[in-house]
Amino acid sequence: MNTRELALDVLLEAEKNQSLSTNLVKDVLEKYDYEDPRDKAFFKRLTEGVMERQITLDYVLGCFSKTPVKKMKPLIRCLMRIGVYQILYMEGVPDSAACNEAVKLAKKRGFSTLSGFVNGVLRSVAKNRESIVWPDEKKEPAVFLSVRYSVPVWLVEKWIADYGYKRTLGMLEESVKVRPLTLHFKQSLGEKAIADAVKAIADTKVRIMQHKVLPYAYVAEGADGVGSLPGYEEGLFWVQDVSSMLAVEAAGIRPGMKVLDICAAPGGKSMSAADKLNCYENAEETDKNRRPDSKLISCDVSEAKIYRIEENLQRTGFDRTECRVQDAREFVPEMEGWADVVLADVPCSGLGVIGRKKEIRYRTTQEGLEKLVQLQKEILDTAWRYVKPGGVLLYSTCTVNPDENEKMAAYIMERYPFEAESLDAYLPVCLHDEQTKKGFCQLFLGEYDTDGFFMARLRRKNGH
Repeated sequence: MNTRELALDVLLEAEKNQSLSTNLVKDVLEKYDYEDPRDKAFFKRLTEGVMERQITLDYVLGCFSKTPVKKMKPLIRCLMRIGVYQILYMEGVPDSAACNEAVKLAKKRGFSTLSGFVNGVLRSVAKNRESIVWPDEKKEPAVFLSVRYSVPVWLVEKWIADYGYKRTLGMLEESVKVRPLTLHFKQSLGEKAIADAVKAIADTKVRIMQHKVLPYAYVAEGADGVGSLPGYEEGLFWVQDVSSMLAVEAAGIRPGMKVLDICAAPGGKSMSAADKLNCYENAEETDKNRRPDSKLISCDVSEAKIYRIEENLQRTGFDRTECRVQDAREFVPEMEGWADVVLADVPCSGLGVIGRKKEIRYRTTQEGLEKLVQLQKEILDTAWRYVKPGGVLLYSTCTVNPDENEKMAAYIMERYPFEAESLDAYLPVCLHDEQTKKGFCQLFLGEYDTDGFFMARLRRKNGH
């Protein structure tokens, strides 16, 4: 397993086809699953780190290379980023190794004539990294934050305008930290069974601790993939950020309700909803608690997404659920007024999860945001009709953008018979503020050890 060459190939593929590097990294790790865990960890950190820090790396290269980064050959550009990332961010890698391995790869891949250029620039970076002149924070605050945290200037400027410099700085600092693996344990297990499952994980030397916001949420550190944890195959838990768990809490789901999850993949909210509905098997233990009128329908736009939802629901043992391939923009007449709760976690820019999905910061554009807002409106123009009078539409996104969040909730209430309802009866006290009293909650990346997330609880007026 030539970790640097594999990283080079993944980064080239991501750049060439505008594909998701996280998916490419996952594919490589699955292919080389039998390799030394240290090699796999090195490859993962290097590849994801280069993707995450691309703006910073290009700025540094620009300080030492006479050839602009954009004019470099794609392979040389990716190779140089790999070298600079090791020099700046991987203390365990000697500078000489970062330089020498880059030169070897340049020669191996047919660029012997440029190996001297690669060697010279990287050694200059290593020698002079302490004297790099960074943008001035006071004169150019947005440029400073852009280069320091590798986020496009336009997005930094937007966040500063929407939320202020201090909050923007906080989100950006969180965006470059390692985001934790958060596990949602089935509440239906009961406290003792959850405690036993947590202990079994801790016994594998994985550091696991209860999340400070929700009692059934646990943060796991040092796991070699969630599938390796005891209890995973038995369906005792699933991976879900606490922000997403809170959205289901905000919906106020109870046994006996009918719930529709219209954009359900990969299934985290559907499993949380099924847990709230007591839609689980193991009849000997649970028949006395089951409610035959509970029903969950999970929909998404493709067979592949539905397969993933079904796989998760089956693993976790939830029944009384149904999965359908359904474009959320297309109205299904027989579902009109059916649901007590509609979960509308619509496609969004994903700016609240840039700490997990490194490429989002580069894939998102101002034009793309406008198209997403239009898509969200098209989905909501249909989804509201599935909520029965007196029922709840729980609107949510994993982003930090007023156009997709507060303004979209306002759009629903202006056009359709809905009114916002306080979240305080459903969310933990630590989250209560003036906004939650009005029915909205904007979580900022890292603020409560969660991703960035928005939710609005909207009640359909009776008689409409």
